[in-house]
Formats: sequence, C-alpha cells, structure tokens
Amino acid sequence: MIPVRSDVRVWLASGHTDMRKGMGGLALLVQEGLGRDPFAGDVFVFRGRNGSLIKALWHDGVGLSLYAKRLERGRFIWPSTVGGVVHLTGGQMSYLLEGIDWRNPQQSWRPTRAG
Repeated sequence: MIPVRSDVRVWLASGHTDMRKGMGGLALLVQEGLGRDPFAGDVFVFRGRNGSLIKALWHDGVGLSLYAKRLERGRFIWPSTVGGVVHLTGGQMSYLLEGIDWRNPQQSWRPTRAG
C-alpha cells in the first residue's frame, strides 16, 4: 500500500498513457501535458491502453517515487473525459487500487440479522 497522507491530492490523467515511460517520462508528461508540478507532493496516476496496469508518480518531499499495480482479473475504472486530469479523494484512490468502481462504490453484501 502506498503510504500517502490523507491530505494529499490525487490526480488521474485521463485517457491512456504509454506504460513504457518511467519516472522521468511521466514527470515530463505531468509538467507539459497536465500543466502541473510533479514535485509539489500530489499523486499522479496513469493507466495503460489495456486497463489492467496503472502507475502512480508521487514526490514525498524526499524524492520521486513510481508505483505500479497490475490487476490479475478485470480492469481499472477510468474516467471517459479526454485530455486533462480528474481529482480523486484518498478514499476513492483506495477503491481504485482495489479495482472497485470509485465513482459509485456499492456494498456487495447485506448483513443479516443475528437470530
């Protein structure tokens, strides 16, 4: 799990990204493509064309980190907007990392009454 503070802003880069890019390429994409500072402490999340792999770029104040997660089954839910970024809360990012639809999380079971 990424040890991100609750007050950190999370940004999803809409569309798909070339997942061959590393830290430098994604930091450049944040600066030039999204118009944001990759060293400001925000988390920037990118998804590949296939949808089963995401990469998160984060500067924690000490250094730049690159995290990757691949789903064994299913795809990461991604916004359909083209160009730009979408802001997420920390809770929504937790849903995203688990492969849950962060836009409208649903309870998958109902507790039964003990009886």
